[in-house]
Amino acid sequence: MESIKQQLVQARAAKAALSQLKISQKQEILQELAAQLRAHIAEILAANQQDLNRMDRDDPKYDRLLLTADRIVGLAQSLESVALLPDPTGQLLLSRVLPNGLKVEKKTVALGVVGVIYESRPNVTIDVVALCLQSGNVCLLRGGSDAWYTNSFLVSLIHQVLNKFKVDKHVVQLLPTDRKFVQELLTAKAYVDILIPRGSQSLIDFVRTHATVPVIETGAGVCHTYVDETADLDVAANIVANAKISRPSVCNALDTVLVDNAVAAAFIEKLIPHFRAAEVEVFAAESCYPFFAEQHYPYLKKAQLSDFGREFLDLKCSIRTVSGLDEALAHIAEYSSKHSECIVSENEAHIGTFMHAVDAAAVYANASTRFTDGGEFGLGAEIGISTQKLHARGPFALEKLVTEKWFVSGNGQVRM
Repeated sequence: MESIKQQLVQARAAKAALSQLKISQKQEILQELAAQLRAHIAEILAANQQDLNRMDRDDPKYDRLLLTADRIVGLAQSLESVALLPDPTGQLLLSRVLPNGLKVEKKTVALGVVGVIYESRPNVTIDVVALCLQSGNVCLLRGGSDAWYTNSFLVSLIHQVLNKFKVDKHVVQLLPTDRKFVQELLTAKAYVDILIPRGSQSLIDFVRTHATVPVIETGAGVCHTYVDETADLDVAANIVANAKISRPSVCNALDTVLVDNAVAAAFIEKLIPHFRAAEVEVFAAESCYPFFAEQHYPYLKKAQLSDFGREFLDLKCSIRTVSGLDEALAHIAEYSSKHSECIVSENEAHIGTFMHAVDAAAVYANASTRFTDGGEFGLGAEIGISTQKLHARGPFALEKLVTEKWFVSGNGQVRM
């Protein structure tokens, strides 16, 4: 294959197939796809194992690539959740009759052809397809080579379902992973309406730099939790442990702990049992290194400046002390990727200041950053977490896969 132009042409032509589907038909398609996922768990796992066999188990991306029976069932449930959501297209946003008799309406319409570039996460394949089908968008999937076998099998299942409902299979296409085709996708303005990169910061930066197609970024997550001097330290230890340990390879996992000087020793003493059990590697600043050393913490390293503002995607985190809320806010302002940030505090004034001052897509008071997720927020699923401010911010879900269109009706009016 020398070009993906044929796939691009087919995607543009397939838009009409989706525009004719009623919401009830789209719901049936998603429900059938959920049933097919459950019916083919063994085959999906076998395809996934082919991909896993090619990756080092110590690679932080291994957990992102890994599917289990429970994770596949979770994907099926996500499909069913999206199917229950209302159609985001055709919503009347504005209606008025002008003095000259023109009727002007503004309605939501599908974006058109959505290209998604992502790495090592086959769950993204299902989430993107669910959201695009429900919102009437054609999707072009450019997954990573690491997940080729898994993605290929999943898309074959999707095509079987589309064929069953007599829907053009080109509404969902898996593009080749050869990098020589990426630039063609990034500049396919005649065929692709929007591009969404999901993955490492280097991937996102590359797409933003080289694309002529409009880009919506779903950013890397450098997430902080600030433990205030008034925090309930048992609650704080549980929140920090959950944010770091529950699934360290995802973008809403904790990367840096900031703890007030006044409670640092007591907090770290409560945190260590959680971290020790999970073998979390701690990069501690000089201000709090002794508190870990005194407890003979075995997975301890001295932090370098580069360990702050770093997305670990692993059982690793950095930690430093701060002299109050203002210093915590200054650190977050310097190092945050504007994804998800948390304060643990019993001081309502401190909480209010933190929640309004921190510039991030999601801010938390006394809860784990692991909740930044389309499914957890009741959105069914997400394509990613947008850290930019235009069009969408936070979980990029069904409601944001639309744009606006003006409908103007008259009876012969001409402009003088």
